[in-house]
Amino acid sequence: MQNIAFSEIMWYYFYIHLQSPMTILEIFSAILSIAESKKYSDVHINTGSLPVIRDASWDIIEVWVIHTNSWDIQLQKLSNQDVLAISHHILWEENFEIYKNKFEIDGSYQHVGWVRYRINCYKDSNGDSIALRSIPHEIPTLESLWLWEQIKSMCEKSKWLVLVTGPTGTWKSTNLAGMIDYINSNFKKHIITIEDPIEFVFKSKKSLINQREVWIHTPSFASAMKASLREDPDVIMIWEMRDPETIRAAITLAETGHLVFSTLHTNDTVQSIDRIVDVFPSEQQSQIRMQLAMSLVWIIAQRLVPRVDKEERIASREVLINNDAVRNLIITGNTHQLYSVIEIGQKQWMVLMDNYLIALYKKWIISKEILLSYVRDKENVEALN
Repeated sequence: MQNIAFSEIMWYYFYIHLQSPMTILEIFSAILSIAESKKYSDVHINTGSLPVIRDASWDIIEVWVIHTNSWDIQLQKLSNQDVLAISHHILWEENFEIYKNKFEIDGSYQHVGWVRYRINCYKDSNGDSIALRSIPHEIPTLESLWLWEQIKSMCEKSKWLVLVTGPTGTWKSTNLAGMIDYINSNFKKHIITIEDPIEFVFKSKKSLINQREVWIHTPSFASAMKASLREDPDVIMIWEMRDPETIRAAITLAETGHLVFSTLHTNDTVQSIDRIVDVFPSEQQSQIRMQLAMSLVWIIAQRLVPRVDKEERIASREVLINNDAVRNLIITGNTHQLYSVIEIGQKQWMVLMDNYLIALYKKWIISKEILLSYVRDKENVEALN
């Protein structure tokens, strides 16, 4: 873990230092301002540690001193009381009481201006901790996300299930936001989002949008999804399919004439299908395979990889589009053969993750080292120049 010192802080944050030491909330606000000015994604506040930020290269760096024109502010390791004070500030009283009883809680927090964060407060072996991830205030377009023109035709469908998958922090919700905003901007639909927490804030354009947050507007994903059937939706966005009840409800909504968007924490498209099936008891898996095969339309799996031409990351994607061959392999349980179907389905805009990474490498966007660290089949790419 590296150390770093920062200087780009607005002077007014530190005016009080001329009179008295900074309070912990002033330090916290300053740390968020650093992250915002540098466009860094994550901030970590931990008991017994200095504040930590994840930079554009995805490295963890400590904030140990803040330089200003007139003085240096040396930061100290945070006490448990410091972290609790920040937790109380960002959670407010009601959620802070829930956190004290349950030891972890998700939520959202808006800093000065329009910068919003998805937050998780939790306890570990050292005490209390907070993880914050910034949410862009501008909803990205499909073009800015490097998503294909064919995605637009998928967004125009009146039903089916669309999944965006990948590890944590790979822009899954950002991609969904781009798709939802495209529908909102171009079609007269009723869109319901069910989130934990609400991330991107939508305003109704051509469509009508209702955003619901679990624990605030509804007791659970399953409850909100069941209620949505009585709310006349055309499009439903589910923040994550995390349990059998939510997965079954999402598939049912897709079967009953709704366009359903959701996410999974899986590394590729085939793993996503296996994960959905495997969460159910063996006696139910055959039925789930049939339902999934008949309701699925696209799976987009993505990873974020460091670029060599810019100090930022780029999405590498794998795309599976349902057709007769895919449907048959899902129903029969031969999902391991889906990689071959994706390989030969390039004309239908399918692509394997390895091939996408190789294309990025050939365009000099990523390095050979990064290519080898992310591909599934290393032997096929080691000979590339």
